[in-house]
Amino acid sequence: MKNSVRASELGLKLLDRARRLKKWNKTAEAWCSSAFTSRATLNRFWARQPIRCDTFIAICSAVGVDWEKVVESDNIKPDQINNGKSPNLAQIKRVDWGQAPKLRDFYGRTEELNTLQQWILQDKCRLVTLLGMGGIGKTSVAVTLAHLLEDKFEFVIWRTLRNAPPLEELVADLIQFLSGQQETNLPSSVDGKILRLIRYLQGRRCLLILDNVESILQSGDRTGSYREGYSEYGELLRSIGETAHHSCLLLTSREPPQELTILEGENLPIRCFPLKGLSDTDGQEILKEKGNFAGDDTQWLTVIEHYAGNPLALKMVACLVRDFFYGNIAQFLNFLKQGSFIFDDIRDLLDRQFQRLSATQQDLMYWLAINREPVFFKELEQDVVCHRCAPDILQSLGSLQRRSLIEKTSAGFTQQPVVMEYMVNRLIEQIPEEITSKNFALLRTHALVKATAPEYIRDSQVSLILEPIIERLLASFGCTKNLSNHLLEIISMLRSPTSTVKKITQDTAYICGNIINILRQLQVDLSSYDFSNLTVWQANLQGIKLHNVNFAHADLTGSVFTETLGNILSAAFSPDGKLLATCDTDWKVRLWEVPSGKLVLLCEGHTNLVRDLAFSHDGKILASCSADHTVKLWDVSDGKCLKTCTGHSNEVCSVAFSPDGQTLVSSSGDHTLKVWDLKTGECLNTCTGHSSWVRSIAFSPDGKTIASSSDDHTVKFWDSGTGECLNTGTGHRDCVGSVAFSSDGKTLASGSGDHTVKFWEVTTGRCLRTYTGHSSGVYSVAFSPDGKTLASGGGDHIVRLWDTSTNECLKTLHGHSNQVFSVAFSPYGNTLVCVSLDQKVKLWDCQTGQCLKTWYGHTDWAMPIAFSSDGQTLASGSNDYTVRVWDYGTGSCIRTLPGHTDFVYSVAFSSDRKTLASGSTDNTIRLWDVSTGRCIRTLHGHTDWVFSVAFSSDGKTLASGSADHTVKLWDVSTGHCIRTFQEHTDRLCSVAFSNDGKTLASGSADHTVRLWNCEIGSCVGILRGHSNRVHSVAFSPNGQLLATGSTDHTVKLWDIGESKCCKTLTGHTNWVLSVAFSPDGKSLSSGSADKTVRLWDVSTGECLDICTGHSHLVSSVAFSVDGQIMASGSQDQTVRLKDVETGECLKILRTPRLYEAMNITGVRGLTEAQKATLKTLGAIG
Repeated sequence: MKNSVRASELGLKLLDRARRLKKWNKTAEAWCSSAFTSRATLNRFWARQPIRCDTFIAICSAVGVDWEKVVESDNIKPDQINNGKSPNLAQIKRVDWGQAPKLRDFYGRTEELNTLQQWILQDKCRLVTLLGMGGIGKTSVAVTLAHLLEDKFEFVIWRTLRNAPPLEELVADLIQFLSGQQETNLPSSVDGKILRLIRYLQGRRCLLILDNVESILQSGDRTGSYREGYSEYGELLRSIGETAHHSCLLLTSREPPQELTILEGENLPIRCFPLKGLSDTDGQEILKEKGNFAGDDTQWLTVIEHYAGNPLALKMVACLVRDFFYGNIAQFLNFLKQGSFIFDDIRDLLDRQFQRLSATQQDLMYWLAINREPVFFKELEQDVVCHRCAPDILQSLGSLQRRSLIEKTSAGFTQQPVVMEYMVNRLIEQIPEEITSKNFALLRTHALVKATAPEYIRDSQVSLILEPIIERLLASFGCTKNLSNHLLEIISMLRSPTSTVKKITQDTAYICGNIINILRQLQVDLSSYDFSNLTVWQANLQGIKLHNVNFAHADLTGSVFTETLGNILSAAFSPDGKLLATCDTDWKVRLWEVPSGKLVLLCEGHTNLVRDLAFSHDGKILASCSADHTVKLWDVSDGKCLKTCTGHSNEVCSVAFSPDGQTLVSSSGDHTLKVWDLKTGECLNTCTGHSSWVRSIAFSPDGKTIASSSDDHTVKFWDSGTGECLNTGTGHRDCVGSVAFSSDGKTLASGSGDHTVKFWEVTTGRCLRTYTGHSSGVYSVAFSPDGKTLASGGGDHIVRLWDTSTNECLKTLHGHSNQVFSVAFSPYGNTLVCVSLDQKVKLWDCQTGQCLKTWYGHTDWAMPIAFSSDGQTLASGSNDYTVRVWDYGTGSCIRTLPGHTDFVYSVAFSSDRKTLASGSTDNTIRLWDVSTGRCIRTLHGHTDWVFSVAFSSDGKTLASGSADHTVKLWDVSTGHCIRTFQEHTDRLCSVAFSNDGKTLASGSADHTVRLWNCEIGSCVGILRGHSNRVHSVAFSPNGQLLATGSTDHTVKLWDIGESKCCKTLTGHTNWVLSVAFSPDGKSLSSGSADKTVRLWDVSTGECLDICTGHSHLVSSVAFSVDGQIMASGSQDQTVRLKDVETGECLKILRTPRLYEAMNITGVRGLTEAQKATLKTLGAIG
């Protein structure tokens, strides 16, 4: 590996003596911390395996040994030695320029740069601050200085604070970069994160640059004070300045943060450098660059001195002289003498320049400041609403550029930070006045927050624009209530038929959206507000309750809402990158417009969860595969199903199109791959050879080879024409969930449950290398189109981007709060989509690692249910992480129990009704006091999702079943684990006690039911017969029968005494997810993914009743204590209570949905698919 070295045998002996003196073992935690490495790396070191140079040096330095005495000499190349002391920094350094500008022109500053270099290199200053007024050139000097110093540091990292990032985000970003993306589990406290960063600054030679520090400081008279929420930056500066280390932090700011005025000194390692204007000679160079001017040296000098040598001011003045005084400096100086214009700050000049601008130019200046980052003409054209035509906008942009008020970069038009801040301050000053006086100008024509902007930009708009405006408004109105009442008056005024503001509809496009965004930030409940017939552009309505809100006939263009996403399983870009397809456990396929984030099509037809999807190479067809055993082909233009391919005998896990678009391959839980003819839908070939589920498939770029991965821990390569298995790759130690070909087709990557990514040589099936770093299973891998980057997502909630040439982790993307199931690059490789079980779809910028867009899902599935023994209450669990307790007599929710941090999959009451247990996908069990709702204790021990909990009849013991393949018995009074049963070979889906508490039954995804003697802790029986997962088990009241429900669509009744199946109940057409006996044992109910509940006669096996009404799968069934009521919980977000005798639905329990009774009759600006989504979330109309 490049830049890697290993220890010699003699060197290891030297190091062994040194570590014994420190009383460290060979993988001591203290050693890992001191060397900023892992135990795995230390193990490789001791095994004399090559490791990175800088890590090798750190390991030796931690025990005080010269690394050159340890390294194997023939392992070092000449270019790795620098003066015989350390590896050449250029060989191991890492540089991240972030958003550092690329300088086109740089004038003078030789003396300043020499001084700064001496401070940093010779005087070893730890913290240096470049101070100066806006436009003076601080950023330019910092960029130039950083490039000059680049080869003197191991790490160089540039970050701008222009958008005021929270300190925790910044520090986490710095740590990840300095750790080579290895640090993922950071301390929870800010102090802990800062301390971790300091340790890296001590162990490495780092140059950190933070540009635009003034963005986190308060404006006004309180010089150097932090804006609210940013005071922790002071602790960072203090720690870096006062702690000994080998690194340097360089800041640029218009004023010094308050800590620096105390800590800095001429002879101290913390110094401030006031940057003055350019010299006369350098100033003339700037002026001459803008055109030909008539004037003598004295006149030049007068202009430069008047503007204090400020580079930005001189550029703006040069444009002014050129355009209005025809290049005559003398005329311009005469003009200055006529007025009282004294240049004190760049803002003085900006004020004068702004007043000279046309209305269109002023509009554009505001929009560029609101957008925060470079934008192209098309977006600006969409932003501007005041009847500006395209030629007028283009001409205005050109004029602004010539006046040096804006800049044009490869990413679009933007402003210098000082100009952007000036424009934002104008907004902050004017908007409160407009709202107070109800005399609207900017509030009508500009969005203060763009709901459709990239997520990090929207956060910046809230922080830097909206919140300061709200602060001023609250100062005027005194309290939130007064302000919200005033804003409501404005809404009423807008809705009034006589409103003068409303007459120019397009010009008022942003008023209502701005007011809604202000109310949202104030956390005002918008329930029952009336926004009917209004233009509501760019309102962020994600995640807020809008019960009974009236949007009838409103224009909602650019406004964003929460989506009805289930647990998202896969995503794919269309070949042109304009569409994104997602599929989830909600049985639907969705098509999104990537630029706008709009839902454009909803494809419905699958009857179970949709596992994977793929676009054809011409982008006209979308394929999806499902747990309903089918593959469907959809017309991308209208969402219609073109074909359904049947033939698999189990769930279909993955699909892939051949490059020529003629065939499609699918893989399944039936252990096979099938190749389909796209035109006819016929199966051309079936590939057999795997011994377990085939989780993922991929075509090679030339279409000749198909790769597959399986739960049998292997990767296989198949001839796509003959179906012959060419090679088998072995080496993974767990299920292999994903495969992807490199763009040249020579390499295959695979992700596995063993936490690793492996690379395979396609022609031989040989493993080439292994990536480690994930702390849980890797569920998805994807190559960038150029093959230079690999993305991997896994159960640790993290996405990693790897450099395939150096094998280093480039970035770790944090933001998901649950398992990441799918990653995919856009066709151009600049963005990455990630989907997760947290009901979010995230779009990332691959270069910066910033989240561009998040689609938020919201579906409060009512999953498990349980009746209390007093017959008064019912408990339900949900995927909103809560447990709810209902009075089923009144149908009202009497208590909500928060505390879990993930889905609640199981609930159970103790027999004395005092305790409620809940099992969650956060791997914990919680015990609740039913009377108070207080969490009594949390049971830890499972290492994966807890799917089922059950109390023994005496209430003293609790059983739990988990995806970690174990059953645990717990002492309810102490919370201690009594026993662990480990014989199942797949996840546990259900557990149940017999009435005497002596026997426990457990149903598993390994297709078996096991019976356990709870007293002696041994398995006393195995029930085999189901051909798929056993989802539910239940004992009859007399303990003689056991009922089981399975994804093989059947219910089975087992004679416990003889351990044999006595009846198989058929009729369900989809998974059977829950079974429950009536209290008298005569009836059995079963809930299924076919959306029905069936009632069975236990003695005859006859189906007595089929209960319909649910619109999604039924995940849980239960009887009341008297047996008269049957409850069913469903993914349609309801619990239904039915009279067992009559079959009548007595009540439907449902918490109000997010948009319950929100009126969207006649709305504009939404697609039909978006409207359907809103209705699912409760909207009407």
